[in-house]
Amino acid sequence: MRSVDEQLARVVAAAVRPAPVRVAISESQGLLCAEEVVAERALPGFDQAAVDGYAVRSVDVQAANEEPVTLPVVGEIPAGSRQPRRLQPGQAVRVATGAALPTLADAVVPLGYTDGHPAKVTVRRPVPSAAFVRRTGEDVQTGDVAVRRGASIGSAQVGLLAAVGRNKVLVHPRPRVSVVSIGEELVDVDRTPGQGQVYDVNSYALAAAARDAGAEVSRVGIQSSDPRRLREVVEGRLLLSEIVVVAGGVGGVIGDEVRAAVADLGDIDVTRVAMHPGSVQGFGRLGPDAVPTFLLPANPMSALVVFEVLVRPLIRAALGKRNPYRRAVSARLLSPLTSTKGRRGYLRGQLLRDADNGEYLVQPLGTSGSHLLASLAEANCLIMVDEDVTDVAVGEEVVVSFLAQRG
Repeated sequence: MRSVDEQLARVVAAAVRPAPVRVAISESQGLLCAEEVVAERALPGFDQAAVDGYAVRSVDVQAANEEPVTLPVVGEIPAGSRQPRRLQPGQAVRVATGAALPTLADAVVPLGYTDGHPAKVTVRRPVPSAAFVRRTGEDVQTGDVAVRRGASIGSAQVGLLAAVGRNKVLVHPRPRVSVVSIGEELVDVDRTPGQGQVYDVNSYALAAAARDAGAEVSRVGIQSSDPRRLREVVEGRLLLSEIVVVAGGVGGVIGDEVRAAVADLGDIDVTRVAMHPGSVQGFGRLGPDAVPTFLLPANPMSALVVFEVLVRPLIRAALGKRNPYRRAVSARLLSPLTSTKGRRGYLRGQLLRDADNGEYLVQPLGTSGSHLLASLAEANCLIMVDEDVTDVAVGEEVVVSFLAQRG
């Protein structure tokens, strides 16, 4: 039986980052930047007012410290005005936030420091040079790197790209993941199951999990286990995917049929991994591009746990994430739990925080049964129990891994 760590190392080593593509900045969020974005213009591109007020020479209002200073208002500059204006000594110009400062002005007096008069403004407080002014290049200078290669693009990076005038950016794209379900007992959710039939849960659940991990997902849905037909489907998906996930194709007669169907496409290693649930699973690299391909259990609960432990890190590594793994913390058990000897347990839990001391607490959910999907839907973490541990008492510490829907 192979250890989880050994299997995980094999999987993550197969990660291949798709070639960079240029996309609109509105489509770049959540991806890694694949270039050094150099600013071709300064940000701000001109000296501008940081507040509504009056543009002045700071020297003309220095005396306002002792008594108010009155200056003639010789014009107004709204935000967006492209008409240049020159300020003479002893004058003021009304400016809006974001408006370009007139020539010779080196400060802005906020409205609150004045009487707000439109023709002759009385300034009650002095301002130093550069006060309430956004200087040219104060944020980004021409030639500066605005967004670095390898940076994760979030809302701030999208805003900065827009601010330096970039409408497209080179990124590492989302890996394409195809999800296939196999099982003669399966029907889609828009049909009524007959005797002995069940809904196809896996293709929907695993597609959602892949999407949450950051992939571009194709839910292929239910496919026949007929070797010739299945080979055509898998071969087609290999041409369109960086990762292929086949649920329900790992055990029993169907598992034999699946392996026979893809035998000439590459090697799939079906093995037992020392984990519970989802011990029996398959992984290999198929097709001319050696596409990582998984065979997952038919049981939805087991399939989702195997996906969380092994497939998700591969997707995150293909995205270029430095740490492809979920955040893990130590938590104190609120109820006892048992785990299968010789296998690393991944048990459902509800992670809580003690309001008094900030300590993490975790409540196990349900039993250890691998079929209990409802308890996984309630869980916000997986409790990880070492292979050599079978019983954990109340109050003992365990390691828990966060799940998507609750952080």
